[in-house]
Amino acid sequence: MVYSSDHVLLGKYYLQDRTNVHYNDLPTHLLEALVATEDVRFYEHYGIDTRSALRVIFKSILLQNKSSGGGSTIHQQLAKNLFPRQGHSLLTMPVNKFREMILAVRLDKAFTKKEILELYLNTVSFGENTYGIETASHRFFNKLPKSLKIEESALLVGMLKGTNTYNPRLYPDRSRSRRNLVLSQMLKYDYLDKISADSLCLLPLELDYINLSHNEGLAPYFREHLRMIMLEWAKNNPKPDGSQYNIYTDGLKIYTTINADLQKYAEEAMRTQMAHLQSIFDRQWRNRTPFGKNSSLIIQALENTQQYKSLKQKGFPREEIIQALQVPKKMEIFTWQGMKEAEMSPYDSAAYYQRFLHSGILSMEAKTGYVRAWVGGINSEYFKYDHVISKRQAGSTFKPIIYSAALKNGHDPCTYLPNDSVTYEEYNNWTPKNSHGGYGGYYSMKGALTHSVNTISVKLLEETGINEVIEFSKQLGIRGELPEVLSLALGTGEVSLKEMVQAYSIFLNEGKVVEPVFLKRIEDKSGNVLFEGEPIISDPHIDPYDALLMIEMMKSVVDNGTASSLRSVYGFDNELAGKTGTTQNNTDGWFIGYTPILITGVWVGGDYPNVRFRYGGYGQGASAALPIWARYMQKIYRNPLYKYSKNLSFQIPEEVIEEVGCDDYLESSSDRSRRREQKRPGFFKKLFKKDKD
Repeated sequence: MVYSSDHVLLGKYYLQDRTNVHYNDLPTHLLEALVATEDVRFYEHYGIDTRSALRVIFKSILLQNKSSGGGSTIHQQLAKNLFPRQGHSLLTMPVNKFREMILAVRLDKAFTKKEILELYLNTVSFGENTYGIETASHRFFNKLPKSLKIEESALLVGMLKGTNTYNPRLYPDRSRSRRNLVLSQMLKYDYLDKISADSLCLLPLELDYINLSHNEGLAPYFREHLRMIMLEWAKNNPKPDGSQYNIYTDGLKIYTTINADLQKYAEEAMRTQMAHLQSIFDRQWRNRTPFGKNSSLIIQALENTQQYKSLKQKGFPREEIIQALQVPKKMEIFTWQGMKEAEMSPYDSAAYYQRFLHSGILSMEAKTGYVRAWVGGINSEYFKYDHVISKRQAGSTFKPIIYSAALKNGHDPCTYLPNDSVTYEEYNNWTPKNSHGGYGGYYSMKGALTHSVNTISVKLLEETGINEVIEFSKQLGIRGELPEVLSLALGTGEVSLKEMVQAYSIFLNEGKVVEPVFLKRIEDKSGNVLFEGEPIISDPHIDPYDALLMIEMMKSVVDNGTASSLRSVYGFDNELAGKTGTTQNNTDGWFIGYTPILITGVWVGGDYPNVRFRYGGYGQGASAALPIWARYMQKIYRNPLYKYSKNLSFQIPEEVIEEVGCDDYLESSSDRSRRREQKRPGFFKKLFKKDKD
C-alpha cells in the first residue's frame, strides 16, 4: 500500500490486487446475500451439502455437464480459491470435485463458520485482477465493505456467478438483473421482507468506480519511480531472518511525502494546458509531419513495442517485421478527448504517438525537501518516459545558477555590464544572440536576469569561469555532464527537472541545498517501522546574503520580466519569484517558480527535438510551462487549507532590496560611470560582514 502524506491511498504494488478484511467489518446483509445465493444450507452442513452433491455427481461428473452449476458449497469454493484446480485429462472434473470435497470437510473442522466466510470473501475473485471483498468494494463503490448498502452487497455477490459476464462497469443491465436475482434469493430465505426487496429491485445501478491500477489513480509516474526505489531498498534491507522483503506480497505500508490535493491539482493543471497546446500543435502540423521524410524515429519507436519484440523473438527478419506491422487493424488510441477506436497499423500508431507534446512537474516543499507533487507525463499507460527525471536542455532556467556563482565569486550586483554583440573566436567564432534581438546599453544583474539577456549571462559566465560554474552546479545536485563552453550560459547543458528544483532550493535555505525527499516511512504488515526518511540539507554553498539577493532579483522576473504574465494574466498579487526558460527553436519550455514555501518546476516539450511548434511563441517557457504552474498555484490558493500561504512573505531585509535597487538598464557609458561612483551602503555592509567572518 502506498499512502500520501494526508493518508490517501495512492496505489498498491501487487501481483494480485487483494486486501484482507476482518469478519467484524463485514456487514450482515453481505453475508446474508452470499449464503442465500451461494450456499443456503451453509450453517447446517459440514463442508459438503449432500443434496447438492448428488446433483453434481449425476450432472456434472457422470454427464460431464459443466454448465449444470450448483453443488459447490462455500467451503468447496474456498478450497478452489486456496488450492487452484489442476488438469487431469478426462478425469479433470471428477478428480478436482472430489479433491475439493475432501478439503472442504477439513476446512470445516479447522475453522469456524465465521472464519470460513471471512477467508472466502478475502480470497474470491471479482474479476479485473481484483481479489477479496474489500478491494472489490473500493473498486466498484469507492468505500469499505462495512459501508456497503444492501443493493451494493447484492451486486457484488451476484458477480461471483460470472465476474466478466456480470461486471457492472461493462454490462450494467446484465449486472442489475443479476443483483435483483440475489435480492429475490434473500427474500426467498427470509433475509428481506417483500416491501424492502421490491423497492431495492427498483433502484438504478450506481457505481463510484475507481481503479487503482499501476497506470491509473493519482501519481502513477511517481509510484513507478518509487517502485524501483523500493525494489532496491528490499534488496539491501533484509528481514531479521535474512530473507528479502517482497514489495508485492509482504503487506508493506509505504508512506510518502506526496500531498494528494497538490498532486491532483498538478495533474489537472497539466491536463488542461497540454490538451490546449496539443490542439494548437495539431493544427500547425495538420497536413505535415514533424519528422519530414525521416522515418528512423518511427522505426525506433516501433522497435520498442511488444509486437515487434515478439516477432523478433520468433526469428523474423527486421524488414519482414516492419512490413507486417504496416497492416491496418482496429485499435483503441489515446486522445485528449478520450479513448477512441481507430483503424491503423502499428507503424501508423507509432507515428501518431510520436506527435504528442509532453510535460513534467515537480513540486517540493522548500525547507524540508518533501516532494508534494510529481507528474512525470501526460498518460502513464501510453507514455512511460518520466519527464521529472529525464534530462533536457535547461535554457534560461540555468541562468540563476550562473548568477549565484558570480555573486559567490564577488560580483557586484550593481556593476553594469555591456549588452554588446560579441564574437568569441576561441569558441568557433560563436556569437550569442538575445531573443529580443536588441543590443547596446548596460544592464545590472537584476535587469539582465529580469529580461533574460543572453549576452550578459555569457559575460558573467566568462568572468566567473566555466569550470567554477560547473563545479558549483555539481554542488547544487546537478549530476549530468555540462559542456565546457560559453553556451552553457544559455542552458545547453542537459539536466533533469528534479535536479533543477533541487538547485533552486539554495535560494530559500540561506545558501543550503535541500535534496528532494519522497519516501517518509516504511512499515511492515504489523506496523513495525522499517525506515524513516529525513530532510537532507547541505552546508551553505553561497552566503545567505547572496541567496536573498537572488530571491529579490528573481522576484523582478515575475514583477517586470519574462514571467510577468503571472501578474497581468493570472492575477497573482502575492510574493513570487522564478525564471522562465526556452531552448533553441522553442524545443523545450521551462518555468521554475517559488513561493516562500513551495518550489515548483514545469517542463514542456516533445520526446524528440524536432517535435515542436512550427511557428509562434507557443513553445516558449512563458507560454507553454508557466500556465501549468499558474493553474496549479491558483488551485492551491483556492483551497481553504492552503489559502494562508498566499499571504506569506520572503522577508527580504531592506538592505538587500537597496543592494539590487539600481536601475535595470542604462543607455550610455556616462550613465554607467556615474552609477559606479555612487556608494551603495548595502554592498559595503556585505563586504564588512565577509571581512569580519
